[in-house]
Amino acid sequence: MSTDDAATTFEWEKMGKVFDPKNTQDRPWLQEFAQAPATLMFDNFVRVYFSCRPPADASGQYVSYSAYVDLDRTDLTRVLHVAEQPILSLGALGTFDEFGTYPVSIIRHGDKIRAYYAGWTRCASVPFNVAIGCAESDDDGKTFKRLGPGPVIPYSLDEPFVMSGPKIRKFGDTWHLFYIAGKSWKMVQGRPEPVYRIRMASSPDGIVWTKLGKDLIETVVEEDEAQASPDVFRANGQYHMFFCYRYSEGYRSHEKGYRIGYAFSNDLVTWTRDDARIGITVSATGWDSEMVSYPHVFSLDGSVYMAYLGNGVGREGFGMARLTSHESWTR
Repeated sequence: MSTDDAATTFEWEKMGKVFDPKNTQDRPWLQEFAQAPATLMFDNFVRVYFSCRPPADASGQYVSYSAYVDLDRTDLTRVLHVAEQPILSLGALGTFDEFGTYPVSIIRHGDKIRAYYAGWTRCASVPFNVAIGCAESDDDGKTFKRLGPGPVIPYSLDEPFVMSGPKIRKFGDTWHLFYIAGKSWKMVQGRPEPVYRIRMASSPDGIVWTKLGKDLIETVVEEDEAQASPDVFRANGQYHMFFCYRYSEGYRSHEKGYRIGYAFSNDLVTWTRDDARIGITVSATGWDSEMVSYPHVFSLDGSVYMAYLGNGVGREGFGMARLTSHESWTR
């Protein structure tokens, strides 16, 4: 992409739904949802990590696990293998991730694979709280072990709750973790709903983090707009962020449901939002006709793809789209 077409709208060709958890057999812990896709490349396949749930328990409570599917590298609509077990067990009694690991972001680190994930615990006055943990794998990303029982990104003085949505990136020698931080809980028809914004932290080693301490993306639909899934990559001299956003009320609907947004930056700190360029939205009918969300953009063998969620924030799986403009982009 040259400077002359820097403001050109992206163009995406939807490839359809790729994985639906309802089609998975003999995995009672993987029955609903395939949320927040994140890729890891191998020679012959692309591993897509996601988060899933078993059915609710007798009290109507859920837990969340993370798993993966392996897709044919030459045909990303073809599933080769589904994880036989969760990549990470639930946390111990009383820990920040006792009831769930969602979402997860993966990066290679030497001869290991490192996962950053949001750990969930249940609360009394609100449904949950979340912090960000870290785990490593030495078996090619099939299973992970925690670096410790606590989080690497906890809530703090100016980020008091709901630390979630980690997306790990390394630019040069510096690690960057893009994530969301809760701003408030808003009562909507007697139900508390979280409002959160996109933030960033940096680190020399991926363990000890320094938070930037500011919201990165301005709001557009309303003051209480919630933002998530900040997927960042560098191409042609700029940083590009694809993310999703929603209204604080009525977002489980077509009119106010999740949409995908876009912003760009020269320094990772100051971002210009320009959703008009995104070039992908809901379909007229089908699995992504009410909402599109949780984008993950990656390059593969000369093409650029977006994995994303459709209706119900991934309740029925994730799909893919291929970029048909700006084909010179690389991660």
